[in-house]
Amino acid sequence: MQKGKQSLCFTEAPFIISTANIVGKKEGEGPLAGHFDVIGEDDKFGQNTWEEAESTLQKEAFTMAVGRAGLKKEDIRYLFAGDLLGQNMATSFGVLDFQVPLFGLYGACSTCGESLSLGAMCVAAGYADHVVTMTSSHFASAEKQFRFPLEYANQRPKSATWTVTGSAAFVLGKEKGMAKITGITTGKIVDFGIKDSMNMGAAMAPAAKEVIRQHFEDFGRSEKEYDRIITGDLGTVGQKILIDLLLKDGYDISKIHSDCGIEIFDAESQNTGAGGSGCGCSAVTLSAYFLKQIEDGTLKRILFVPTGALLSTVSFNEGMTVPGIAHAVVIEHADV
Repeated sequence: MQKGKQSLCFTEAPFIISTANIVGKKEGEGPLAGHFDVIGEDDKFGQNTWEEAESTLQKEAFTMAVGRAGLKKEDIRYLFAGDLLGQNMATSFGVLDFQVPLFGLYGACSTCGESLSLGAMCVAAGYADHVVTMTSSHFASAEKQFRFPLEYANQRPKSATWTVTGSAAFVLGKEKGMAKITGITTGKIVDFGIKDSMNMGAAMAPAAKEVIRQHFEDFGRSEKEYDRIITGDLGTVGQKILIDLLLKDGYDISKIHSDCGIEIFDAESQNTGAGGSGCGCSAVTLSAYFLKQIEDGTLKRILFVPTGALLSTVSFNEGMTVPGIAHAVVIEHADV
């Protein structure tokens, strides 16, 4: 099952049996509006605080995904989940009542890829019949923690991305489902010395480049063997950097690259800068949009590469750089 330096190839590929997603009002006004399962009319989702609202997102996504799989929460052996908040607050309070054994994860905005990777490994190895992988983000809770109070109404540079309010959950198991996960490449931390917290695309693009290059090397493949290579939230700035960096290594992904942060918003009409970001960005876009294209055979094989910026309020305020990380997941049509 081991491939090259950083990858695994599953001889018995685990399946994504079901998925569910829920997003906020702004996401429901974007280009993917018709694809989401639930669109909230109030971004507090009936709660008193933004953090409680984000926990509610996870509760709803988990409940919908497990129900669609024809399972009960008692059938879920493990839950792999995380978010952007300190000590994984949204996850801890969001899944508390389910009482499912939890692996709490933090990979910044790459958490969807990290959770899918670990969940797939767990099922493929026979350690669980069914697991749920899940993540979330919320514009207001993330902005409050990482940038400015919302009331500050600061101007945002064009390189800035807009944190997606949303959550998605995926049920993985061995029985045939929507799509199968056939391989993973786990990323390393990459630091290009970026110190601008308003330019996450520049911070994360080098990490995406490194894991994609390593994936090709480990599997003996090229970009030509994928219908789409889909990054998480590089936005328009990071997309250009990624394409340029891979060109220097001899790979041209310009015609097959998509970015979830670009897909989820109409940057011009919605005033979202370089695009969307946050743990929920890649998760809800995969769940609502790309996974359906794999299920119906429009896409046969994709390389899904969520990207994360590993900063904190402490590291940023102390003048440290913003390292990046990315994880690659090979998702294929169930009958390939």
